[in-house]
Amino acid sequence: MKIYTRNGDKGETGLLGGVRVPKSNLVIEVCGTIDECNCLIGCSITAWKHSDLGSPADSNDGTDLESVLAKIQSELFDLGSRVAAALSLNPQTQPVLADEQSSVQLEKWIDQFDGQLPALQTFILPGGSPVGSQLHLARTVCRRAERRLVSLIESQTDRDLSTDLVYLNRLGDLLFVMARYANQIGGSVETPWTAST
Repeated sequence: MKIYTRNGDKGETGLLGGVRVPKSNLVIEVCGTIDECNCLIGCSITAWKHSDLGSPADSNDGTDLESVLAKIQSELFDLGSRVAAALSLNPQTQPVLADEQSSVQLEKWIDQFDGQLPALQTFILPGGSPVGSQLHLARTVCRRAERRLVSLIESQTDRDLSTDLVYLNRLGDLLFVMARYANQIGGSVETPWTAST
């Protein structure tokens, strides 16, 4: 398969089901933002592997940050395919609906990682260790994907993407907790937010 097709040279691209849309279409924006989040999660995995902090069970309850993030990467690909088929009228390209259990699993991971962290007393500034900083950045892009998906749901599709919206909402929470966890494991002290005036 060739990497370049020249089909997008005029600013259009194809979606699942054969629909062609401008690259400025909200479906493309949502897919692109999900991809961006996925790439940042990949960067976080790489940083974690090179940090000498992780292990097959780096948390007290056996939760492995790297394997959790890898699972999320696959789920984001699934989510992207559902969004890419949002405008398809072809019944053969109707993706399987999102599994609500995926969001339930995110909640379990949130509880597992958060249970090992000190309770927050104030807002904290994003940053810390290289892994923690990457995860904070992934969180902000996840929130942008969530906002873009809301816009898509409101404007362009009858496809039920409500379960995917819940997934992105939970994922943003999990990435925040994982950023804090990575910073704690790495010995980075959290910086509390204080009003500048």
